[in-house]
Amino acid sequence: MSPPKFLLRDLAFGSLAVVTLAGLFASGFFSPGRQPAAAQADSFAVNSGETTSQAPPSSDRSVPDVAGFVAETSAPVSNPEKSSGGRGIQLGIGGSLNGFRPFPEDNAWNRVITNAPVDPNSRTLIASIGLDKTLHPDFAAGMWDGSRIGIPYVVVGGDQPMVPLEIVAYPGESDPGPYPIPANAPIEGEPNARGDRHVIVLDRDNLKLYELFHSVRGFLGTAWQADSAAIFDLTEHPHRPDGWTSADAAGLPIFPGLVRYDEVVEQKEIRHALRFTVVRSRRAYTPPATHCASRNDSPNLPPMGMRVRLKGTFDVDGYPPQARVILTALKRYGMILADNGGDWFLSGAPDHRWDDEQLRTLKQIRGSDFEVIRMDEITVP
Repeated sequence: MSPPKFLLRDLAFGSLAVVTLAGLFASGFFSPGRQPAAAQADSFAVNSGETTSQAPPSSDRSVPDVAGFVAETSAPVSNPEKSSGGRGIQLGIGGSLNGFRPFPEDNAWNRVITNAPVDPNSRTLIASIGLDKTLHPDFAAGMWDGSRIGIPYVVVGGDQPMVPLEIVAYPGESDPGPYPIPANAPIEGEPNARGDRHVIVLDRDNLKLYELFHSVRGFLGTAWQADSAAIFDLTEHPHRPDGWTSADAAGLPIFPGLVRYDEVVEQKEIRHALRFTVVRSRRAYTPPATHCASRNDSPNLPPMGMRVRLKGTFDVDGYPPQARVILTALKRYGMILADNGGDWFLSGAPDHRWDDEQLRTLKQIRGSDFEVIRMDEITVP
């Protein structure tokens, strides 16, 4: 996505911080002898907007860790006993969906494309990304340069308090707040959060998905700031107005395209398309995308929303269990181009239980092992 158009303000956004502090003093939070662990808002340096966890940009400003603060001062993730619905979805950071699949069965994310026709320009498009470049799992159990690898998410209940959200770069293409974001919602790349800084919140009781791009946690987590933000109803077909972005460059939801531990290891099956990125894309988009992020008009570059699949002749049997589940999904559902980033970078959620050795075997897959699904409609804005 485009780089941010603002410099973040310290603490929380103007007068809101004053109101928040006044409320805290009135409630007796800052009583004698109470010493909070930290008292700063998140901040980060402006960067190119095309970074990945493999090569995050350098930053001359650290991102304070407010975990200790969150534990004592802010509304936690909802109490499971107070959440009535949820269809078995577990609360908390990285909560298991226990087999629940977002969006209708016939939605593009959930459509099986095993026998879909190949695009006539497939080889050229694949070559533009890299025939010999390898698939890169952009998620793991470990860290890279002090940051967690992957795009995290948190599941909340319907009683999660709403908090103000200031949208600073793309308010005209965003869904306004407030959003039910817990103060301890993980930001992509924490604790040294840089790059896209996505925040993803899934409300299990109302089946709503809230996603933020370039997120900043305000003072005590009582308010948030983002470049753009989008809300999706998980029971309906997600669609932004044509030309609109979301928290992703393609105007798509991020969450349904993530590789998640609960599906790979617990369910042993992924039943939806996955999300991937490329360095160079075309100034165009194809369904289900509604937005693009390039100035290059070459028809030989991939438009946002382009879908690729692992060729049917590719043998997945020799791969370890976690990799085999992912590769099977890539043959059955494929992956959708959603943002500019590293070439063939496959998105997933971080989880300390991942077996990184198994995930590394995915790097044996080359671009030439993929083919592009035919694109019948391409929009050039």
